[in-house]
Parts: sequence; C-alpha cells; structure tokens
Amino acid sequence: MSGDAWISETAPYLAPREPGQSDAWTDEADRRGRRGGQRLLQAGEVGAPAAVSAALELTAGKRVIVRRRLILLDDQPVELADSYYPLSIAGGTPLAEERKVPGGAVSLLRDLGYTGAEVVEDVSAALATADECEHLGLPAGSAVLHLLRLTRTADGTPMEASLMTMPADRHLTYRLGKQGA
Repeated sequence: MSGDAWISETAPYLAPREPGQSDAWTDEADRRGRRGGQRLLQAGEVGAPAAVSAALELTAGKRVIVRRRLILLDDQPVELADSYYPLSIAGGTPLAEERKVPGGAVSLLRDLGYTGAEVVEDVSAALATADECEHLGLPAGSAVLHLLRLTRTADGTPMEASLMTMPADRHLTYRLGKQGA
C-alpha cells in the first residue's frame, strides 16, 4: 500500500463464489483498475496460536488447519492472511492441501455445510515481527495492523479464524445492511 489510501469492505470476502468467478480480492482490485493476486505460502496442520485457540474455542495446543497467503497488489505484497480452521471442519479437505482451492475456502466450507452467519473482527496495532517485515517488504520497526476475523455459523459454531497483517496505512470500512437497496 505504501501511501496508497485503500478502503476495503469485509462483506464480499464472506460470500461464496460462483463457479468460474474470480476471488473477492481479484474482483476488488480489478474494480479499481489494479491487479490483485495471492501466493500460497503454507497449508496444513499446525498448532493454533493462542489468539486463534481462544477465538475458535479450542483448548491450548490444539492442532488446526492453516492456509497462509501473501496477498499481492500489482505484484507487490500488501497483506499476510492466515486462515485457521478446526480439524473437525477442515481436516482431510482441500483446505489442508498446498494448492489452490477451486471456488475458494468460503465456497468449499458452504459445500461442507458451514456457512458464515456472524462475523466478529478485532483490530489491533503492533510492531511488525521480522517475518512480517520480510514478507511485506517493511523496514524493521514498522507498525502493522492485525485484524482477527472470527466467523461463526448460525448455530454459533466457530468455523474460521483469519489473522490478517497489513501495513499501518490500510483502511477498513464496515457497512451494515443491504447495498443498493
């Protein structure tokens, strides 16, 4: 982002995609005349970080499936996006595999019987870790925003916790209600 004001909304990222439709990030960038992309850095079973265990209501040390992606804008890194799923939901599915998930995670989760009905997002700021600086191309001592998004089903089951790390110049917009009505 580096000085680029970019306002992003959450809702399109929570909607399942239709077959052949590009992902929400690619669509958002395209609408702005830019090129969005992502690179899968890791997929598979890991120990859940403490914040993720708490969000997913798991006991400490419980294993989860993670999909770690580097989000790109015009081929430049703008965000690290780590999505965590309980093993009971994502174990043995394409989410655990180091390859693109056709239709995206939200569509696969819907097909598995998990549709997001409630989202809670928590935003905090911190100094970037060495790993975050390396992936995002930031100088040491840079500030970042952390957005922890918890998605639950209609019956309250925590189905996904995503931890997004962005340079501190990122802007987030929240919109409630139906658009275009």
